[in-house]
Amino acid sequence: MLAIWLQSASSGLGSLSGLALPILFFVVLYFLMIVPNQRKQKKWQAMLDQIKSGDRVTTNGGIRGTVLTVKDDAVILRVQPDGLKLEFVKSAIAAVTTDEAAAA
Repeated sequence: MLAIWLQSASSGLGSLSGLALPILFFVVLYFLMIVPNQRKQKKWQAMLDQIKSGDRVTTNGGIRGTVLTVKDDAVILRVQPDGLKLEFVKSAIAAVTTDEAAAA
């Protein structure tokens, strides 16, 4: 009877150690992929919140322009060479390229 109990206890430890590797894998995956992505998302959202009139921006489509007006969820850009005014949603802004950022 004691031998059966010890055998079942040792098999329980084997399944516990077999479960440790996938758990460790998901913990490493979380810290290598998910946490940096969350930081990048927060940084991008802060950039969008700080956009103001006069900033030079680049959209996800590669269009560069100067911000004329900032609305709740959109911005109006003036693009060269003809000075066209285009309206974009804020989430389409990829980068703010003001003169201070270009000089640094």
